[in-house]
Amino acid sequence: MNTPLAGQRTLDRITEKQQLGPDAQVDDKALVFVPTDPALTDPFLALVEDWFSTPGFEWHPHRGLETVTTVVDGVLEHGDNLGHAGALEAGEVQWMTAGRGIIHRELAYRDEHAHVLQMWLNLPAGKKMTPSRYQDLTRAAMSRVRAPGVRIDVHAGTVDGVTGTADTHHPVQGLVATLDPEASYDLEVPAGHRLFAHVMDGRLLVGGRELRAGRTGWSDPVAGPATTTLQLAAVDPDRPARVMVYSGTPLREFVAVGGPFVMNTKLEITKAFTDFHAGDFGPVPRLARIAYDR
Repeated sequence: MNTPLAGQRTLDRITEKQQLGPDAQVDDKALVFVPTDPALTDPFLALVEDWFSTPGFEWHPHRGLETVTTVVDGVLEHGDNLGHAGALEAGEVQWMTAGRGIIHRELAYRDEHAHVLQMWLNLPAGKKMTPSRYQDLTRAAMSRVRAPGVRIDVHAGTVDGVTGTADTHHPVQGLVATLDPEASYDLEVPAGHRLFAHVMDGRLLVGGRELRAGRTGWSDPVAGPATTTLQLAAVDPDRPARVMVYSGTPLREFVAVGGPFVMNTKLEITKAFTDFHAGDFGPVPRLARIAYDR
C-alpha cells in the first residue's frame, strides 16, 4: 500500500482498452480490462465495451457475480428468467446480481443500436449463492451531484452526501462524471477502496496524470486517513470530458472463472455448469421481444 501526500489519490498504473472489432454477436467490441490477474483489479473482474444491433446477447447464464451495465448510447432491451423485461436508455444502468444463478439476455431495442459498458463485479464467497435480482437505475430516479461545470450520476455509494440507489453486497462506490471544459472536481473515496477511472470521452487529469478517452487509471488502497481525494479535471478547453469511476473494498479471495461463472474454486465452476445443464437455474425463458409500433 502506498501513502499519497495529504490524502490525495495518485494512479498506480494506467491501462488502455483493446479494440477487438466485430464478432458473431456484436458490431464492435473493446476490452477495457479483463481478469488476467484478478488480484490487481479486485473486486472488479472485467469491463467490456460493446456496440451491437443484431443479434446481441441471447439467453445465457451467470453465477457468482454481479454485472453492472451502463448504457452509453442507443437503447438496451433486457429480460431474465425471473420475469423482468424492459428497455434502458443512454445514461441508465442495469445492476444484475447473478448470485446462485440467472438466465438473461441483452439486445438492441428494435435491433437498432446499443452501446454499453458492462462491468463484472465479484461477489464475496459468502454471497456467491445469494438470490438473484435486477436493479434498474433509470434517469428519472438517478441520484445526482451538481457542482459548477460538473454533473455526477451516482450509481452506488455516497458522493458529496448523495447516495446512489444500487443496493450492494459489499462496499462499492460507483459513478459517471461529466465535466465541462476546464471544470474540476475533488472526489472523496474511502482509503481502503481500490478504484479505477475509465475515461469515456475527452481528456482528463486524474490524480494528477492526464488520460485520454479509452484509458483507465488505477489506484490501489492506501494507508492513512479514512477518506482520500481523487482530483478530476477536464483539460481540453473546447470539449467536455466524461469518466466512469468505481471503487470498492478488495475481497482478497481466490478467483475461479469459467465462462459466465465466477466462483472461488474450479470445483465450484464445474458444479455451476452441472447445475445449469440440469435445469437448476430454471428453464430458458420464452419471453417475447418488447413490442413496438413498426
